[in-house]
Amino acid sequence: MKIVFEDRDLEELITTGRNSKYKKYTRNAKFMKALATAYNYMRLVDAASDLPIRVVNGMVERILFREFDGGISITVLSLDDTHYGNKK
Repeated sequence: MKIVFEDRDLEELITTGRNSKYKKYTRNAKFMKALATAYNYMRLVDAASDLPIRVVNGMVERILFREFDGGISITVLSLDDTHYGNKK
């Protein structure tokens, strides 16, 4: 599947493992490994319906995307830790 990033900071985070905007997450090796795995999985599937992605079980962060003809547009990596009733 073709992947198009709308957030260049997110693209840098996923492809290089570093980004100043997402610095908090670059220090979490478990999260970064799972993020890379999720990204690689997205590249391999044929349809967005095959992508119920949460980056790491037990963490609230998830990849949000929309599908368009010819690929997936990754719009946001939701790093908001206040959804799903998280009481942090």
